[in-house]
Formats: sequence, C-alpha cells, structure tokens
Amino acid sequence: MANVTDLQSKYSKLAQEYSKLRAQNQVLKKAVVDEQTASCSLKDELKQKEQSLRKVEQEMDSLSFRNQQLTKRVELLQEELLLSESKSKKSKVSLETQSVFDEDLQKKIQENERLHIQFYEADEQYRRQEAQLRARLDQLEKESEQHQAVVDALNRKYTDAIEKLQNDKAHLEVKAQTLEREAKDCRIRTEECQQQLRKYQSEVSSQLKHSSSVIQEKVPFNDTQLSDYNSLNVPLHNRRHQLKARDMVAQALGFVQNLVSALLNFHSYMEQRVHIYPLDSSIEAISPVNLKFSQYLHENASYLRPLEEHLLQLHHSITEDGITALETLAKLQDFSRSFSSYSSFLQKILPYQLQSLEEECEVSLCTTALASKNRQLQKDMKKLTAVFQKLKSYVALLALPSVCSDAMCKSSANTVFTQMSACLHGLQDAATELSQHYSQKASLEQDLPTVTQKFRTTNECLLSSLASLTNSCGKMATFFSNNLDFLALCPGYSPRGGFLNPRQADSMMENKRRAATYMSTIRKVRSESVPYREALANRHVLTSSTESREGLMQQVAQSQEKISRLEQEKEHWLLEAQLGQVRLQKEIQRIAQLEAQITTGCPAESHSATDDPDPMCADAPEPGQDTSLIGMLTVTPCSESAADQESREHLIKHHYMSRVSELTTQLQMCDSKAVHFHAECRAVAKRLAMAEKCRETLTEELKLAHQNITRLQDELSTTKRSYEDQLSMMSDHLCSMNDTLSKQRDEIDTLKLASKGNSKKNKSR
Repeated sequence: MANVTDLQSKYSKLAQEYSKLRAQNQVLKKAVVDEQTASCSLKDELKQKEQSLRKVEQEMDSLSFRNQQLTKRVELLQEELLLSESKSKKSKVSLETQSVFDEDLQKKIQENERLHIQFYEADEQYRRQEAQLRARLDQLEKESEQHQAVVDALNRKYTDAIEKLQNDKAHLEVKAQTLEREAKDCRIRTEECQQQLRKYQSEVSSQLKHSSSVIQEKVPFNDTQLSDYNSLNVPLHNRRHQLKARDMVAQALGFVQNLVSALLNFHSYMEQRVHIYPLDSSIEAISPVNLKFSQYLHENASYLRPLEEHLLQLHHSITEDGITALETLAKLQDFSRSFSSYSSFLQKILPYQLQSLEEECEVSLCTTALASKNRQLQKDMKKLTAVFQKLKSYVALLALPSVCSDAMCKSSANTVFTQMSACLHGLQDAATELSQHYSQKASLEQDLPTVTQKFRTTNECLLSSLASLTNSCGKMATFFSNNLDFLALCPGYSPRGGFLNPRQADSMMENKRRAATYMSTIRKVRSESVPYREALANRHVLTSSTESREGLMQQVAQSQEKISRLEQEKEHWLLEAQLGQVRLQKEIQRIAQLEAQITTGCPAESHSATDDPDPMCADAPEPGQDTSLIGMLTVTPCSESAADQESREHLIKHHYMSRVSELTTQLQMCDSKAVHFHAECRAVAKRLAMAEKCRETLTEELKLAHQNITRLQDELSTTKRSYEDQLSMMSDHLCSMNDTLSKQRDEIDTLKLASKGNSKKNKSR
C-alpha cells in the first residue's frame, strides 16, 4: 500500500509538472504568434518601401529623359544663336529674335540647373532610404532567425519533455498495475499464511500441552534452576548473526585483497624507480642506500601475501553452525602476527626511504619546489607508517583473548573498534595526501631534461597504485564505519536461562557437532561382509594369479633373450649365405677353367690340382665361431685358398663398412633431431618469456581498466545522486508553485463572489 501511495504522489507530481509545462508551452506559442504577426507587418512595410522606391526610380528616369531633351534643345538653340549672330548685321529683326532666343536659353539653363539639383537630391534621398531599409531588413531577418531558433529549441525541448513524461506516465501506470496485482497476490498469500499460522498455532499448542504433561509426569528435576547443570546444556544458536559475520569477513577479505594488491604495486614500482632515478642502474652503480632499499623492497611480497592468506583462513574458519566472537577467532592471532610483521617491515624501510628522498634533493637538477615536495613526502611516509603502527596495536588488542568480565569485554571492544575506525579514516587521509604530493612531484619531474620514457612510465604506474591504495583505504574506512554497531555487538549465548561466555558456548557447540557425527556414524548402514570361506578361496585365486603373473614375466624375459639370440643367428646365416654365393661363383669359374683345360689337353694337371686340397682338408682343424654385436661369423682356417680368404675378408669388410655407414647415418639423424629439438626449445622459451611479458602488461592494463571502471562508477553514482536531488527539488518547487497558484485561484474566486454579492446588493438598493 505504501508503494501505491508513493506512486500516486509521484503521478500527481508528474501531472502538476505536465500542467506547468503545458502552460509554458501555450505562452511560448503566443509569443511565436506575436513574432509571426510582427514579421508579417514588417514584410508589408518592406513591400510599401519597395513600391515607393520603384516610384522614385521612375521619377528619376523621367527626369533624366527630360534633362536629355533639354540638353538637345539647348544645343539647337546655341546653333541657332550662332546663325543669328552671323546674320545680326543684316537685319534688326534678327537682333530681336536673338534677344528672344537668349531669354529663352537663359530660362532653359535655369530650368536645367533646377532639374539637376532636384535629381541629385532625389538620388541622395533614395540611397539613404535604401541603406536604412536594408539595415532594418537585415536586423529584422536576424531577429526573426533568432526567434525562430529559440522557438524551435523550446518546441524540441518541450516535446521531448512531454514524450518523456508520457513514457514515465505509461511506465508508472504499468508499474501501478503490477503493484496492484502483487498487492492482491500478497493479500491472498497473507490470508493463506494466516490460515497456516492458525493451523500451526493449534498444532503447537496441542504439542505444547502434550510436552508439558510429559515433562510434569516424566522429568524428575528441572536443570534450569541450577547454573552448574544449566551450563551443560546446548546454547541457542544465532544463525543470522553467523551469516552476517561471515558476509562481513568476506567483504573485508575483498577490501584487504585490494589493499594488498595496491601495496604490492606501490613497493614494486618504488623499487623500479630507485633503480632508475637519481642514477640509472643500467649505466652506473646506484648508491648503497638505494641498493639496500631496493633489496628490502624486493621482499615486500613475503610480508604482504600472508595478510591475504591468513584473512582467507579466518573467513574459512567462520562456519554457519559455529559461534563467532573475539574469544573464538583463533585465526585472528595469525592475521595479527602477519600484520605486525608488515608493520615492522614498514618501520625497517622507512629510514632508507627518507635517505633516498634526501639523495634526490642533493641532485644538481633538483629545484627548490621539488625539494619541498620531497620533504612533504617524507612527512607523509612517516605519517603512513605511524598509522600502520596504530592499526597493528588495535589488531593485536582484538586478537588477545579476553580475561575481563563480559561488561568490561564489551566496553573495551567498543572502544577498540571505535579507535580502529578513526585510525582507518586517518589511513585514508594519509594515503590521499601521499597521492596528491606524489602527483605534484611527478608533474615537476616531467620538466627535467634528463627524464626518460621509462621514468615517466614508472611514475604513472606509481600514481595509479597510489590511487588504488587511496580508493581501497576509503572503502575500508567507510565499510568499518557503517558496520561499527555490528562489530561492537557482543551476542550472548544462553541455554534456557542463564548466560555463557562465547568460549564455553563454542565448546558446547563443538560437543554437539561431535555427538551428531557419532550418531550419524552409528546409524550408517554397514556394507555386507564377505564370508570367511569365500575370502579364503579368493585369496588362493589371488596368490595363484600373482604366481602366474611372475611366471609370465619370466617367460617374457626368456622370450626376449631368445629373440635377441635368434637375431644374432640370423645375421650369422646371412653372412654364411653371402659366403656360399661367393664360393658357388668361384666353383663355377673353376669348373669352367677345368673344362677349358680338358679341352686343351691337360688332364693330369687338372687332376692334381683338384686332388691337392683333399689331404689338407683332412688335416684341417675344426671351424671356429666369432660372435659380436653385429652377428656371428664362422672362421675355418686353412680350409680355403688364399683367393677365398681375400674374398672372405673383402665381404667381411664390406659388411662392416655397410653397418658403420648405417650407424653413422643413424647418428647424424639423431644429431639433426637433437639440434632441431634444441632450436625448438629455445624458440618455445623465447615465446614463453614474451607471453609472460604480455601477460604482465595485460594484467597492468586490466588493473588500470578496473580502476577506471570504479572511478566511473563513483562518478556515475554521484551524478545520479545529484540529478535525483535536483529532480526532487524541482518537484518540490513545482508543488509549492501549484499550491500558491491554487491559493491565488481560491482568492480570485472569493473576490469574484464578493464582487458579485456587492453588485447584487447595489442593484437591490
């Protein structure tokens, strides 16, 4: 219903604004009509002036024509005068005519002068009037264009406003209809809920009666009367408080992650700046102070990452069925230790940072303005470190286990949280001042003659990290201030009367969880066990399968040995086959020679030649075998001739050479593959380095984009808020104007009625 009334009030405000805009539109239409009538009258006046101008031009034409006639007449008279002068001596009549002609000529000359003067005056008057009318016409045209532009702009503006109002009206009508439907649905649901509530109330009342009767009859004593017994009961659990606490820790984790990211960037870019200015480490060695300072800055991640990790562990330790209080947050001690270590890190690097700024002031190119900015930055860094020291103390106080009574615990926690909120606001102020002073310093350093592009880029990255740090600190301070009441709240845990401190309540809840786990394990259905005899049979099968597996492995090893031996024998018999082919060729050649000798008649020699090897063969020793990695070779000494031995050596040499050539080709292939793989590995390593650089640049761009997005969102929210404020002010002003207008109308109506009554009284008298 409240939404419907708000919509009706908004609709009435929009109707009032619409009526006001409609009245203004009528006034503007009237002004446009007046301007159009004025422009029409001016056009008529211009037409009249043009007509008078044409008349004057006609008169000028007629006067010029008359003047030409008079000049021709004067010329004729002059000619006649000359003729008359030549004839004056002849007669007196000619003298008289000459005098008449002279008088007539004088009159014509005077009339011509008068006409010339009138023509000149008329021409001057015409030109003046023409110039005035043209100036007046230009002015009127400009005014008309201006009025027309204003009228068009107002028409566009008010048509857009009217269309917008009509669209808003349509949207509001649709929204009102949907809200009415939702209201009807809500009414129906409320009726259903009321019915269910009545039903549940009746059921609960019946259960309560039954339970109270059972308790009265069965329970021998009431343990809520004694505090010792009551402390052993399970306390009531505030699940809403747990969810709120977990949500708040999750938000704080996000803010701390942003803060850690901003501080990491700030320390890393500061380290990069120390290596660039005042001395570039790539050209010459930097000072020992800056070298030590850069080494300490390089260790910033080892101090900042534990902050995020320990707060993440704290967030995971807060569960929905636990109890969250300062006494039960054991992980807060780890976060306090990591925060203390980072604060000590800031204290350690502070003297080096101050000395580094002093060295920048001692540079010859350092101006007085730059030196003053460096001193301001020294003060800002001291202030920032002091604020972190204060925060360390407050976090350590929150992490300490409470040993006071509950009232003292609550009051001390309220004080610590309040001081911590003020300290976070101080951290935001310190970060803001540091960012402003560093921005002014960077703008002064842009004008130095020795500034490089790398130095400018580092300064820009430092400024962006400081802006992110300021934004993160502001969000943290606002979040802490908004949730200060909840943080200072110390919820009590009471088991049906009485009070427990959070540590006892947490232990009771832990016992409850253990009991629930134990009951679930008891009620869990066990899997069916295997009978003993079946297990023994399976064991025999398993052992037999294991033995068979070992036997198969031995058979595989024996088969592999046999395969290698058969391959060696294969190489041996290949060599024997080659040697047999050579022997066969030799025997064929020898048979051919013997046949040739028989045909030539030397059988005895051939017989002796063929029978000589037999006794040598009989006395020959047994053949020997030579085995190597490339095969097995049978050696039979003194059983062949020298030619056979040479051919055998040649074949063996050819075989070994072919094997060596094959092995060399394989070695060359392996070398080429190794070189190729090495080149590919180097290319992949270069690509990986380039990808890492690209990833770093993209992460920086992403951070800048996120910062721009947050800044634009803040600007959008502020602009939206200002527009809403202006719209509310305009609507209030419109309502007040409508109220005054209605009052004036009422007064006019009352005055009219009073005047009518007075007139009626006067008539009756």
